[in-house]
Order: sequence, then C-alpha cells, then structure tokens
Amino acid sequence: MLKVTRKKWTGLCISAPAMLVAVLFAGTSSAQQVAGEIPASPDTLRICASANENPYTSKDGSGFENKVAQIIAKAMDRKAVFVYTEKPAIYLVRDFLDKNQCDVVMGLDTGDERVLTSKPYYRTGYVFVTRTDRNIHIKDWEDGQLEKLVSIAISVGSPAELILKAIGKYETNMNYMYSLINFKSPRNQYVRLDPSRMVNEVIQGKADAAIAYGAEVGRYVKASSVPLTMEFVPEDRVADGQGKTIEFNYSQSMAVRKSDGEILKQIDAAIAKEQSQITKVLEDEGIPLLPIES
Repeated sequence: MLKVTRKKWTGLCISAPAMLVAVLFAGTSSAQQVAGEIPASPDTLRICASANENPYTSKDGSGFENKVAQIIAKAMDRKAVFVYTEKPAIYLVRDFLDKNQCDVVMGLDTGDERVLTSKPYYRTGYVFVTRTDRNIHIKDWEDGQLEKLVSIAISVGSPAELILKAIGKYETNMNYMYSLINFKSPRNQYVRLDPSRMVNEVIQGKADAAIAYGAEVGRYVKASSVPLTMEFVPEDRVADGQGKTIEFNYSQSMAVRKSDGEILKQIDAAIAKEQSQITKVLEDEGIPLLPIES
C-alpha cells in the first residue's frame, strides 16, 4: 500500500532502470555528478534531485528547489553538487539518501519519519485553479458552484482525489481524471501528471478547474497568457472516509539521514540566515505562500 503525501507517494513501487546524468560544469558554483562519484566532504553539499521534476528540480538548474539548494549551500560555505537521476523524486530517500549517494533531499514534508527534517523554509497548500472569466470562487466543500464543475484536473492519489471522494464527485470525474494519465493503473506504481498539463487543461477549457499543490502549479499559472485565478481550497476539515482528516496545507523542509544531525544544524542555520532570499525565489516562482508554522 502506498502512503499519500502532499506531492509524493512513498513506499513500495515498481522498479525502473535508473539512468543517472553525468555532466560536470567546471568553473560554476555547482556541479552535476553521477551518484557515488562524489564522496562526502565538508566542502560540498551533495543534493540528490530528479532530473525531470519541474517545477521542483531540473538538470538545467531551472527548478526552484535547485535555486534554494544553491542559496543554502552558499550560506553553509559549501559547493552545491547536484546528483541527478531520471527516477521520480519519490525514490530519492530510499535509493539515494539512504545509500549515502547525497547529503540532502529538498522539499520533503516537515516531520517525515524516514529522515531528519530541517526547520521549514516554506509552507503552501492545495489550490483551485480556474479561468478568471469563469468567476468561480469555492467558499466551502458544500458550495453550490462545485455541483456545476463537470471536469476537474487532479493528480491520482493526491489529497485532491480524496476530497472528491469525500464530497461525492469522484465517480463523475473519474473518467476525465484517468484520461489525463492515459488510463494507466496507479496501483503499486507512481504515475505523475505533469502540473503544466493540469493548468493547460484549465486554460483550454477542457477542465472547469484544477485542484493542485500550489508549489507545483504556481509557475504555470503565473506564465499563462489567459488570466487565471488561484485560490487556496477551503480549510474546513473533511474526513477521508476512513475517519482521517484530509490535510491540504504542508510545510516543506530539507531532509538528511537520521545520523546526520550536525549537517542538519548547519542547514537550519543557513535557512534562518537566508529565509528572505529563499522567500523571494518562491515568490518569483509564483508559489502562493502561507505563514510558516514553527
């Protein structure tokens, strides 16, 4: 069974060949390396990242977590070394951090039990994305406007799926939802829906709305030539059918191995020192931010 978190599935997944990108950029402030080539060093901060997980990380360095990692490494007086894999980010802890292929993984839920997590460096939540000209504003999960939404773009296995089940809109939306991933079965495997596609579905009018994690879609909402509205989903507490409350807002941290408490102290100090610069990166990305909970 897979554990659902704000943007990642963790647990048992089918295996896939790992293609690791090895391109060294000499003379820059960071480098890309094949896992296992760079030993731990007090002069470097090895960051394991997915090569194709925009808007979070990308091997071209354009991901917002690439930029945050650079800020942290510089504040720690270390050189940022990115260890990229073609695997999705859900595998980074199990296959890379736990195997000492890197020192840190970006953007895990604060308090993730598998690791030690830093103080949070941002907090955001699930949002509704709609065309502004539709004038859709959902006040609560019983809002009459929800009844008028025929197609809603969501990621399979996300809190967005859970809420549709809880409010009785899952069955009517299911065929559309699965069409976005070409009807692949998500059982015991990870099937990622490109967040840019969710936003494009709204732009093109194929979806009445998207319910997505703010960090995933902020970039694409901001870049849209069609005016879009992005609003946090209602905060009212809804049970998921098994007696558990569906959570929509999450604080995000950097993660290290449980044995790396000293590195964590340095990371926490770097976050505290550079929080304003980190926040600017996130705001420039278009991520809707919530107050960070201590």
